[in-house]
Amino acid sequence: MTDLDAVLGNAGPTGLKERIAAELAAVRERSLAYTDADDDMLVRQHSPLMSPLVWDLAHVGNYEELWVLREVGGIEPLRPEIDHLYDAFKHPRKDRPSLPLLGPAEARKYISGVRGRVLDVLDQVDLTDPDPLRAAGYVFGLVLQHEHQHDETMLATLQLSRRPGLVRDGELPPGRPAAEPEVHIPAGVFTMGTDTVAWAYDNERPAHRLYLPGYAIDRHPVTNGAYLEFVEDGGYRDPRWWLPQGWEWAERNGVEAPLFWTRDGDTWWRVRFGREEPVPPDEPVQHVSWYEADAYARWAGKRLPTEAEWEKACGGRRYPWGEADPGHLGRWANLGHRAARPAAAGAYPDGASPYGVEQLVGDVWEWTDSWFQPYPGYRCFPYEEYSKVFFGDTYRVLRGGSWATHPSAVRTTFRNWDYPIRRQIFAGFRCARSEE
Repeated sequence: MTDLDAVLGNAGPTGLKERIAAELAAVRERSLAYTDADDDMLVRQHSPLMSPLVWDLAHVGNYEELWVLREVGGIEPLRPEIDHLYDAFKHPRKDRPSLPLLGPAEARKYISGVRGRVLDVLDQVDLTDPDPLRAAGYVFGLVLQHEHQHDETMLATLQLSRRPGLVRDGELPPGRPAAEPEVHIPAGVFTMGTDTVAWAYDNERPAHRLYLPGYAIDRHPVTNGAYLEFVEDGGYRDPRWWLPQGWEWAERNGVEAPLFWTRDGDTWWRVRFGREEPVPPDEPVQHVSWYEADAYARWAGKRLPTEAEWEKACGGRRYPWGEADPGHLGRWANLGHRAARPAAAGAYPDGASPYGVEQLVGDVWEWTDSWFQPYPGYRCFPYEEYSKVFFGDTYRVLRGGSWATHPSAVRTTFRNWDYPIRRQIFAGFRCARSEE
């Protein structure tokens, strides 16, 4: 089956266009919801790590204009004078508040105008055209995933703002204890990456075969309660568990617990979207850096899994549970901001992989031990700044998505990456252990 066949299915090009239009409407509703705040909230920089929310809002529209209107539609630039303002590689996040950005009202007007023209292009484009941007609607998948990724970035900014009342919460299923805390993954060859997911990014391709020795991997992500044992055992004060650069970072920045945690007597508290609450012991820990995850794993007598080990544990499927789209049903995973937090460990038994590993997708991004590197046979598409410029030994790979990740922007082959010191992202981890 080709990429085009897999995406078109029985619905054909018309059905796919209807699906794309619906997804475009849904993601824009989400973006506008996260920027439904007073102007001061939107234009202020809440952390030098993040852009002002109004930058993200206009940026997603500018990205749509560049790729759908100009590249595919052949339409003349609407606002060429603003291109450089919303080029993520021209201006680092810390400098963006000083730029002459579009104000909130103007940004909303701009992205609305772009979107109307995007729908016109969608109506006219031939989704069976072999051109790689048009085939199977790749360019629309590109902008959809891009906007959802920025929506998750907006949520991280809203968390850093510590302003209450801006982010909705929700209900999640209860957790359950694991009969066995680890799962054995046998030695053997598996297929890593994809050649069949039509909207997959270039860094997920091509599919290739790898042999891995047998290993054990945690059934669930590491919980707050388990991580707290590391904290209480003096893990942040013992250099034995830390790589030298991680120890230096923690010492220099006075890091003593996950970001947003504070201690009051015998109780640990966290701030979650402006609300202070006791740290729930059964949720996967989040807002930890790679260095913290690596130190915990060493303290526990384990290690972080490689991204190949993480992906093999998913069982070779598009999602750990199979090919069924997670949608918003919440049966298999905590995705798409069902609630503004991870679900308790064991909350999604139906989402287990064939090996029995749970919560691989959703809840928290999971740090791996791997650097972000290209796969053998990698081909850059459609631009170098998405993946190629980040390859090397600077960024660590994260897998699986978080509670804030939209279902259309995650799969078992999806690769995220960040600096090993980053903690504002919704990142946690699980541990692994070699068996051979």
